[in-house]
Amino acid sequence: MASVKFAVVDVNDFLSKKQASEPDIATAWANLEENYNKKLWHQLTLKLLELVNHANLQKGDNLIQLYNNFLVTFENKINPLSLIEIVAHIVKQYKDQKDAITFLEKMEAKVKINDEALALCKVLQGQIYLEHLNDLDATEKIIESLEGSLEDADGVTTVHGRFYKLASEYYRVRGPMGRYYRSALRYLGCSDLSSLPVQEKRGIALRLALAAVIAPDVYDLGELLAHPILESLEGTADAWAVELVRTAASGDVPGFEAVRTKANHPDLIRNERTITHKVALLCLMEMAFKRNSAQRKLSFAEIASEARISIDDVELLVMKALAEKLIKGHIDQVSSQVRVSWVRPRALGRDGAAALAARVAAWRAAVGAAADLLHRSAPDLLC
Repeated sequence: MASVKFAVVDVNDFLSKKQASEPDIATAWANLEENYNKKLWHQLTLKLLELVNHANLQKGDNLIQLYNNFLVTFENKINPLSLIEIVAHIVKQYKDQKDAITFLEKMEAKVKINDEALALCKVLQGQIYLEHLNDLDATEKIIESLEGSLEDADGVTTVHGRFYKLASEYYRVRGPMGRYYRSALRYLGCSDLSSLPVQEKRGIALRLALAAVIAPDVYDLGELLAHPILESLEGTADAWAVELVRTAASGDVPGFEAVRTKANHPDLIRNERTITHKVALLCLMEMAFKRNSAQRKLSFAEIASEARISIDDVELLVMKALAEKLIKGHIDQVSSQVRVSWVRPRALGRDGAAALAARVAAWRAAVGAAADLLHRSAPDLLC
């Protein structure tokens, strides 16, 4: 079992042996030795960040030995975040994952003066708890301890992407699905899509599409529809997922049902009742959005027809929309109408944006006409 050593080590002896035993990267070891002897800590850090990725060091416990016999002697002299970036490679070589956790806990004390380094150290622990030890409770504690501080941080740091990836993977396993959806989108927002493997992009895209239509607290699907991650599904067997999100976002109940039936995905079958109710709510929102403020009187019969529900269920649907603050307004039971005064803002697609632009243009024209009429009829009022 590998463990961290704190005994005095002969750095030059270690580096000399490495140069002799690994001739293909002897130059790299020689550069490390030169920078170490000259105390060029920044240059040494950069060289180490390159070397830890080399194939020679991925074998056995070579990286652990690198730490024990070299890095430990000057770790307090280099940038704390860079130190943990190097440590992220080292912990992968621990066969006993509990030893890896112990190692990272010791590193916490060494980098606690740097918030980013400390956060990354905790994220690495969270990944081990989740992926190797299946300790969801320990993972949750780490996510909760970091969530607020990272969200309050100025700008996006190099740690954000890793944290949101950890959070999305945790919520995907334990739920709720709405948190998975938001964390996964944030992870993508911190990532370079071109650097992600094709299969990983497709997996994320499919899971996000399913979460978008299943999560009971996610009603703004426009952000996902505008994200290039969905392009990874084009031409694949899962291309239907893009159309599933598109029809749900537009409140197209018949179109959505056609896609869902054809897809026959187990998650859609398992959550059929929740999804049916959610798409009906999205349909109601879309109906209200498409009408201007003077025409937002929706009859029960219209809602039942568009949402494909029983007219007896319309009032319950509207009450749910009001409770979730998806719309504002009131129900007129006497005339069997719903008067909508507000619809929750959402990210709009091209069609929605075009419709909104046309509505704004019509409003400007109406205001201009009213001003002209006032100018002609009562010019004294405008003086």
